[in-house]
Parts: sequence; C-alpha cells; structure tokens
Amino acid sequence: MIIEPAAWDDADVRRLTDDQQAELRVRYGGKGEPGTHPSAADISVVLVAREDDGTPVGCGALRDLGGGAAEIKRMYVVPAARGRGVSKAVLAGLEQAARERGWTTLRLETGPLQPEAVALYRGAGYREVGAFGAYVGDLAAVGSLFFERGIAGSTGSGRVQAAGPPGV
Repeated sequence: MIIEPAAWDDADVRRLTDDQQAELRVRYGGKGEPGTHPSAADISVVLVAREDDGTPVGCGALRDLGGGAAEIKRMYVVPAARGRGVSKAVLAGLEQAARERGWTTLRLETGPLQPEAVALYRGAGYREVGAFGAYVGDLAAVGSLFFERGIAGSTGSGRVQAAGPPGV
C-alpha cells in the first residue's frame, strides 16, 4: 500500500469522500455533518491510500485551524480494505504532513456511532476534548465526540510507504 498526496478535487478523493458521507448519513439516520464543510479553499493536505495496483482504498485530509493546530477531515477506508492497517497508515501520513507544516496539535470531530474511528484515535494517543472552532455552539454537533493530540518529533519527507497487512 502507498499513501500519496492528492488534490481535494481529485476524482478518486471525491469518490472516497462522497462514499464516506453516504455511509455516515446511513449511520446517523440522514443527519448532516456538523461544523464547516471542507472545501478546496480550506483543505491544506489530502492523502490517498492506494493498493499497489493504484486502486484507491482510503483517504484523509487536514484543515489549518491557525495557532499551530489542524483538523483531521474525511478519514475513510473502503469496506473491502478495512482491518488491514489502512486507517493507521493514513493517520500516520497526516501526522507527518502536519509536522512538516509546523503544526503541533491535531483535532477532530467524530461520533458515537463510529466505534472503529474512536478506537483508532484513542489507540493513536488522541484524548477526548471539548468542542472547538466552528463546532462550538453548533446544535448539529451535539452528541459529537472531539479528540486532540499534540504531535512533535522529527520531520521526514517524501511518500509514506505502509508496511503490509495486520492492524486496523
């Protein structure tokens, strides 16, 4: 599996993020996403996980929040690729991209009907925090879970090459 940068409006990214939103609408009974929806204008980093043959199997993005923080957006793995470490590889790639940009804190919003996401973030050292940014006072965000992690350490460069199977 290879994790590589892409544009927000890339056809594979659009397909993956549309699939993610459709799955979430099913899980949450048609409820829309809280907060400010991501766009090409405010997303700074997009990563796509691809099989060795180029098939896209996952994605994630980062939005600059200012003050050294960024928000993780649109983390998604296609159902057929779940349980193979794709989400962990994308998250690691996003964390590295954040470090390279000088961001020291990553934040995110998820929900209680996404136990696999909650487990991923807790397992990666994210801790539950209160609402932040556009989520503060957003009635659509009532019931959402918010996480944060300080990131520090060495910066690398180039593509992230994920090691094979096990994992989430």
